Amino acid sequence: MLAPYARRYRGRILQALAALTAASAATLVVPLAVRRMIDHGFTGADAGLIDRYFLMLLVVAGALAAASSARYYLVTWLGERIVADLRADVFAHVMRLSADFFDRSMSGEIVSRLTADATQIKAAVGASASIALRNFFLFVGAVAMMVVTSPRLSGLVILAIPFIVLPLVAFGRRVRRKSRLAQDTLADATAYATEAIGAVRQVQAFTGETAAIGRFRGGVERAFEAARSSTAARSILTAVAIFMVFGSVVTVLWIGATDVLAGRLTPGALSQFVLYAVFAAGALGELSQVWGEISQAAGAAERLAELLQVRPSVAAPADPEPMPPRRGAVALDTIGFAYPTAPERPVLSGFSLAAEPGERIALVGPSGAGKSTVFHLLLRFYDPGSGRVLVDGADLTRVDPTALRQRIAVVPQDTVILAGTVMENIRFGRPEASDEEVRRAAEAALVDDFVRAMPDGYQTLVGERGVTLSGGQRQRIAIARAILKDAPILLLDEATSALDAESETLVQTALDRLMQGRTTIVIAHRLATVLECDRILVIDGGRVVEEGRHDDLVARGGLYARLARLQFETGAAALAADGKRTSDQA
Repeated sequence: MLAPYARRYRGRILQALAALTAASAATLVVPLAVRRMIDHGFTGADAGLIDRYFLMLLVVAGALAAASSARYYLVTWLGERIVADLRADVFAHVMRLSADFFDRSMSGEIVSRLTADATQIKAAVGASASIALRNFFLFVGAVAMMVVTSPRLSGLVILAIPFIVLPLVAFGRRVRRKSRLAQDTLADATAYATEAIGAVRQVQAFTGETAAIGRFRGGVERAFEAARSSTAARSILTAVAIFMVFGSVVTVLWIGATDVLAGRLTPGALSQFVLYAVFAAGALGELSQVWGEISQAAGAAERLAELLQVRPSVAAPADPEPMPPRRGAVALDTIGFAYPTAPERPVLSGFSLAAEPGERIALVGPSGAGKSTVFHLLLRFYDPGSGRVLVDGADLTRVDPTALRQRIAVVPQDTVILAGTVMENIRFGRPEASDEEVRRAAEAALVDDFVRAMPDGYQTLVGERGVTLSGGQRQRIAIARAILKDAPILLLDEATSALDAESETLVQTALDRLMQGRTTIVIAHRLATVLECDRILVIDGGRVVEEGRHDDLVARGGLYARLARLQFETGAAALAADGKRTSDQA
């Protein structure tokens, strides 16, 4: 998975390999000097020679230090750079996935893959890969020099290598499986923590702290047990590798000592061979430990690869048609639809809607009737199972979803405010807008009224999810976004349902300005907000059961009349009760 990212930095990789080669070569020079000193002795006649040996060793040490420093920097840089690119690509891929992916996935689990798993890969590609490559080069060079020094002893060592490598491979696979399990378990705990922290006020309001803490603690304990099992497998892998490696060195040393006694090998040559054997054994032992870390990173890479392999169910066609001129015409033609997570429960069945440019249409009906689903289909979060959705005459399945969504502005019931400034949140509607354009949109949405009282004006930080703002202020920022976007189609989803009377008046004033000259589709449970719409569509069971203006629908005595009677009579009774309480108090 990482190969395409590594290929972007071939120059750095070649530099790192050059530094690795230089460092390994400098290390492998040392046993040659040791052999010369042992075989030639330490007589006074050799004093000048010894001085030159040690002077050269100092030069070798300098070269080793410089090459090791360059190797560490280059390999670590590559690890940081590759993982940064990987993180950015995974996030970009996730942001383009279809809504059905998020219907079945937890956001906290996705964030865990972007953070914890990517960090695991960074540790392997940076530090572990640097150690692994250094020891691999050292191992190969040491084995080659062992063969040059004593082919007989080298043959014995080479025969032992399969008995060392095979356990590494076998245990490495086991470590990889256990590491994947540990990362999955930790991701589950992280996902729950993300949800609980995001809803901490509700948790505290229902005194659910103990239950939340207990659930998270249980998830952490399961993650610990999985990590402990993975660590145990790695420790066994390390123990087996070290024993096999150094056991073979001891055996070879014993055989070499008998060769020296028999005159088949000089003491210096044996010392040189032993040093190379120790280098090779140490390198192989290090590789066994690093192999465990790389196996862990492989588990993390699998989890990120799974995200990258997910294909969006809603995507632009290979050759998308251009969008027609902007008019604001909308049509849904005999739509049948069920959500992918519940295909057995149709939400819309034979649903049709046609809105002319500039027309205001309200969708009303009981909860679960399919009103929000109409918005999801217009935004092409999903494709219908049957029928067609058209915007300005274009079939949405034949155009680029990005081009489509540029023509639609949404003011949702639950406004999303990002952790940033007021200016940044409004500019989210059109990122390229100037500061002056943002301010004009804010004035039109009555945002400027409350921003002037803030300590830093439009640069005031609003906190995560706009926690420092009231509900009415958040809604007006959402309206300012829609004004700034200046789209011909406007979708209003219960935009005033959760507001008090004063905030609702301000927001409704801003909405009236926003709706001018735009095709507007309104979802509303509070029927008082749709009295001025050109048409009202009453939806029940995924179908349009009534259509007309308010007075006509009330006169028919159908579902709309029943909903209106319940709301307006309840409202009148509440007003009468308030008036009686005021009179009694007087």
